Amino acid sequence: MDIAQLPFDTDTMLAGLRPWVEIESPTFDAARVNAMLDHVSRECAASGAAIQRVAGRTGFGDCARARFSFGHEDKPGILIMGHLDTVHPVGTLGVLPWRREGERCYGPGIFDMKGGNFIALEAVRMLQRLGRAPALPVTFLFTSDEEVGSPSTRELIEAEAARHKYVLVPEPGRADGGVVTGRYAIARFNLKAVGRPSHAGARLKEGRSAIRIMADMIPQIEGMTTDACTFSVGVIRGGQWVNCVASVCDAEALSMAKRQADLDGGVARMLALTKGDDESGRFIVTRGVTRPVWEPNGKTMAMYETARRLATTLGIDLKHESSGGGSDANFTGALGIASLDGLGVCGSGAHTLHEHILVDSLPRRARLFTGLLMELS
Repeated sequence: MDIAQLPFDTDTMLAGLRPWVEIESPTFDAARVNAMLDHVSRECAASGAAIQRVAGRTGFGDCARARFSFGHEDKPGILIMGHLDTVHPVGTLGVLPWRREGERCYGPGIFDMKGGNFIALEAVRMLQRLGRAPALPVTFLFTSDEEVGSPSTRELIEAEAARHKYVLVPEPGRADGGVVTGRYAIARFNLKAVGRPSHAGARLKEGRSAIRIMADMIPQIEGMTTDACTFSVGVIRGGQWVNCVASVCDAEALSMAKRQADLDGGVARMLALTKGDDESGRFIVTRGVTRPVWEPNGKTMAMYETARRLATTLGIDLKHESSGGGSDANFTGALGIASLDGLGVCGSGAHTLHEHILVDSLPRRARLFTGLLMELS
């Protein structure tokens, strides 16, 4: 198959992608995520997939499994993993509307990662239109909580991946158009400061502000950052009335490391920050979700070499790297399953109000994805 000649049409692809982007689906709005899942499930079912819906839990949206058997019912096949949740709250379309400006197309979640999910499905549909079939069945697993570390879906992801030979993840492509063959380890932490309330006007000295306790701890936390392990505080919530000394302040922190041992050391340092008493106030650190380090093995690198060879036929020098941003490939790669990430569209601005894709990457990455489906056996 000459993948360079596959007849993907950019305008048609943009028209198909637009509804995906205009269904806003922030992680913490399960109903909106489910509406996105409804749309994608219908598209997959219309293309002949067998759909299985998996109910969400702990307040998150559902997941869906869409299987294209291609006549290979019993073989361990190719798993395509993608999340449908985004970081953008409902209403973001008002300030980041779908629009094309020259070589760029904008919209919430278009780059991370609705565009990648879409081209992966387009690759399957292209094979169907051409009457071609890969050597293995292809299954999509669409999930609902990746942007918060996949706390409700990790078990499902790992169980599904264990039934497959390969895992392809159409998260955004790298800035240089490359792909991802490894990801750093990531840990999240829940922080709580507990103070002592008082009237901020009449009895200020009797109180102990939880906000102040948290503020004092943030430089200490972020000051632990080294080249081997980083620490950052990204969310803070505290106080209710300005005339009351705050009794509680909550925050979330993130730590990232290239090696698991470095992250494990960072986790220990964070947990050791728990301290205090009723008089001086308390600071409490608890561990949140963790993504293990993914270091590429021989199977992953062999799949990358296949992708690199295919890319040369498209005039692309396909590089690879380990990435600091986590994805669900952390889980599958850590299990030793051949995993290739960053196969989605190219662009920039993930998680921002200038999130966009490069339009010409839609057909180019779809051709590469199609070639991979046909080459893997």
